[in-house]
Amino acid sequence: MKRIKNVYALYFSPTGGTKKVVETLAKTIANQLEVDCVAVDVTLPNARWKTLVFGTGDLVVFGLPVIAGRVPNLLLPYVEECIVGGGAMGVPVVSFGNRNFDDALVELRNLMEQAKFQTIAGGAFVSEHSFSRSLGAGRPDANDLEEIKAFGVDIVEKIQNKWQYEAPVCVAGNNPPNPYYTPRDRHGNHIDIRKVKPKTTDVCTGCGICASVCPLGSIDKENPSIINGVCMKCCACVKHCPEGGKYFDDTGFVYHKEELEALYAERAKIACFL
Repeated sequence: MKRIKNVYALYFSPTGGTKKVVETLAKTIANQLEVDCVAVDVTLPNARWKTLVFGTGDLVVFGLPVIAGRVPNLLLPYVEECIVGGGAMGVPVVSFGNRNFDDALVELRNLMEQAKFQTIAGGAFVSEHSFSRSLGAGRPDANDLEEIKAFGVDIVEKIQNKWQYEAPVCVAGNNPPNPYYTPRDRHGNHIDIRKVKPKTTDVCTGCGICASVCPLGSIDKENPSIINGVCMKCCACVKHCPEGGKYFDDTGFVYHKEELEALYAERAKIACFL
């Protein structure tokens, strides 16, 4: 069995839910193993310019939010080109907004395997939905965190039981993944929100917080009402604005948000795989 020297909490987390999950799990594992836990936050553009190289002796808990049932497509080039496992143990983690994680976990597992991680476990956890303040509100909550910690203990037990890598961890999902989830209206017609961008109200003070938290660097720092680049609908700008000055008013976006809140209000369960 390879001795773990470092545990890494690696995450992309625009609104903080994925960060909370990954850091809780990674810290639990590190505490059980009595080693250091290092947080690696790749949410902002300036954190994704260099290659991350791990190796034997490392265990990496890697977390991403689920977007349309998959790994965020705008992050795929970075994940595929700039993260190197080098034989490290890997734990893929996805956080979803109380609907479903669909094929995101198996997709992230596959990406980590391609990067030469040896995946030992994987999990899908609920965080507040990026579009909504009611869907998955407050999650991960105290009950979730206890389950995450218990999962961390189970991972350490698996390591200490002289686990040897033979195959990727078995997780739920279609392999290869299905196409990205496409929202539909009540008549079955596709709702296309890919080019939708947030708008700005008159309460904006120009503080620039929205520009500073945009994971794609798309909001103009001098004039936050201008969106110069692509919007991934992570809603970091909406949820971090202290004045409530960012919002979406696209008809399709609003309809999709309201449908999600109506159809998936019941508390979704987390899923852990060893």
